Amino acid sequence: MTILDKIVERKREEVAEAKANVSSEELKSYPLFQRECYNLRESILHPERSGIIAEYKRASPSKGLINGRDSVQEVVKGYQEAGASAISVLTDKDFFQGNLKDLTEAREVLQIPLLRKEFIVDEYQITEAKAYGADIILLIAACLSKGEIESLSSYAKSLGLNVLLEVHNEEELNKSLFDTIDAIGVNNRNLKDFVVSLDHSYDLVNKIPNQYIKVSESGISDPQTINELKKAGFQAFLIGENFMKTENPMLAIQEFTDKVNKD
Repeated sequence: MTILDKIVERKREEVAEAKANVSSEELKSYPLFQRECYNLRESILHPERSGIIAEYKRASPSKGLINGRDSVQEVVKGYQEAGASAISVLTDKDFFQGNLKDLTEAREVLQIPLLRKEFIVDEYQITEAKAYGADIILLIAACLSKGEIESLSSYAKSLGLNVLLEVHNEEELNKSLFDTIDAIGVNNRNLKDFVVSLDHSYDLVNKIPNQYIKVSESGISDPQTINELKKAGFQAFLIGENFMKTENPMLAIQEFTDKVNKD
């Protein structure tokens, strides 16, 4: 089994446990479920924002603990002030040390779109995302069939959520081109072996139709890389570990975006 297989297997168990505790109907009665979501496209293309989707991530399966010090509100507020276009918050508990409470706490201090970074395998998790304050959900092509991508993205759109679809190769891209997707992210990290290469982004950028916001994800640690990815056709850049591993993630993103803006 790959790490992705293990995560998805555990995720199905988690969803069954969550459904037994709180029904979908109960989630729909949560106050945040009624709020109107921020628009991802508008925020990414806003001239005063950087295009960066900055991630709050405590840990990962490949690196272990990355940052156990800084609170979610402190970090995401700093990201927003530095000009981030959107915020990503990991909610997986077993592999990334996140939780849904992090999502709600982030929502309290943000006026930009918020992504629930999660391994979604069931509509229930999308209902949860809306109920806990997300504006965007992530669908990962590597662990979903074409039919699942279509049905889950349609359900998310019916709730007013934005949909970011993550691919790693051309085969995954070709099964994912639905009108219910807002943005397509190319993950430079292979979720099966965690090897990172920016070649994945450069190989796929021109194969992604222009109707989608184009996002390069993972392995971005140099402002110059963003300038090069922009020239190639990307409009957004998901960065997590690069800021979170520093002593001061809020300062790290400010210094990073200053260099991007200057070049």
